[in-house]
Amino acid sequence: MHRKILTGLALACAVQSVPALARNIVISNDDGLTSNVKALYEALRAAGHDVIVSVPCQNQSGMGAAIRFMRPLTPLAQPCLNDAARAGEPGVGAMTRPGFTSDFFYVDGTPVMATLYGIDIAAAKRWGRAPDLVLSGPNEGQNIGSIVVTSGTVSNVQYAADRGIPAIALSAGHNTVGDMRLANPNSAKVAALAVDMVRALDVRSRGEALLPRGVSLNVNFPDELAGANWRSSRIGTYNALRVEFVEDMGATDAGRARGFGGQHVPGLVVGSNANAPRPDQSGDESIVNRKDISVSVMQTGYDHDRAARQGIEERLSGLLSR
Repeated sequence: MHRKILTGLALACAVQSVPALARNIVISNDDGLTSNVKALYEALRAAGHDVIVSVPCQNQSGMGAAIRFMRPLTPLAQPCLNDAARAGEPGVGAMTRPGFTSDFFYVDGTPVMATLYGIDIAAAKRWGRAPDLVLSGPNEGQNIGSIVVTSGTVSNVQYAADRGIPAIALSAGHNTVGDMRLANPNSAKVAALAVDMVRALDVRSRGEALLPRGVSLNVNFPDELAGANWRSSRIGTYNALRVEFVEDMGATDAGRARGFGGQHVPGLVVGSNANAPRPDQSGDESIVNRKDISVSVMQTGYDHDRAARQGIEERLSGLLSR
């Protein structure tokens, strides 16, 4: 599977003159309205795709697959990130920031809620069916290693793929963070590469689904894009980022960088892993992503393979009913 996908990406580089089919695409993320999202929307539209953007009102990084069930979305108590909508606007709707088209929507909720709004409401009204593709991101910072469990960027993809919709998580370097202008030049570079990937998958799909059912991708762009190649990877066991609970955030490098120095406050911190990877971890996305674009193939949901199930059935043979 890895080889087939990467072969398709390589093929796209050789057939840039072949036009991609126009696809119906929903973009979501966990950061809200960002330079990355705006750049990806513009690049996809320029390539001929029909695109809807549905993102959280506020930055929701680290919320994973969280959902607020059965809670009505009331008017906004404060403006959305980068003034996507003003205080007092409805809890969900079209962005009201000047210059944005009716293709842009916000949801005062979690990343998955924004993704589901894009699929269940916006896409249904626009196309009368589910989108051909859900792109989550590009995130402002990579999602590599076990941190994907807490990533809204990746959880968006899991929910979409569970609906049978081809879905890809995109994450870029922290150098793509934007400001109110939403015009970080690095965002445009990442967006152009993402469009190349969609074209590559399109070339091989011959009008069918862009990815096999039950398969999604976690794609991470390195901080430095010059000279980066597309490479197959796996989420793996090496974690470039370490997440741990500490009794004193002010005593850690990550805590001091966030202004907690001198404060004895407990909490979760995220820091770089100082341990070198083992030789067998060289294909992990945390390693590949240091200089190349890592493409990791993910399964949908939690189901394990048949061999693992059979092994557990044998261990519980005296308990399980036939």
